[in-house]
Amino acid sequence: MATRTDAPTRREQILKEAARLFAERGFHGVGVDEIGAAVGISGPGLYRHFAGKDAMLAELLVGISGQLLTGAKRRLAEADGVPAETVLDSLIEGHIDFALDDRPLITLHDRELDRLRDSDRKLVRQLQRQYVELWVEVVREVYPDLTEPTARSAVHSVFGLLNSTPHLGRPGSLPGRGVTAVLLHRMARGAFGAAGVE
Repeated sequence: MATRTDAPTRREQILKEAARLFAERGFHGVGVDEIGAAVGISGPGLYRHFAGKDAMLAELLVGISGQLLTGAKRRLAEADGVPAETVLDSLIEGHIDFALDDRPLITLHDRELDRLRDSDRKLVRQLQRQYVELWVEVVREVYPDLTEPTARSAVHSVFGLLNSTPHLGRPGSLPGRGVTAVLLHRMARGAFGAAGVE
């Protein structure tokens, strides 16, 4: 995810450019040669890293779902013994990092998920369900009056809010990243707070 500080591998570079190009022009609007050119290798050279575009798409969408789940689990483990509100803030911050730093993957998920093989699509959905359930548990600790279905609906609604970042305009038209992150965090907490009020 975007929090990594070490240099990306060639495989990661390919995936990043594939995500950007697929998000800009659609999966079928991008050729292997274009992806290769974006990272400075020949199109056929990509086949040393991936079996084809389908494999890239699967790794992108399964990969980000797995990374979100792993990141959430890590945040929960690190927050052992701290107030539930702090844990919720940490989960929100992690998702905001994804929403601001991996915007092409949000677009890609919205447009291209149905292109995955059934097994890969089921894996994405399974990882996403686990991610949602981690949030539901924390949200219900912060807002104990929420029923489980209402908490789950609230979590999905907040994801919709945070994942709207690809539609906020061109990157240069947004306020700075820090300002946007603070705004999104305030809105997410406000949405959960509203869900917890009868």
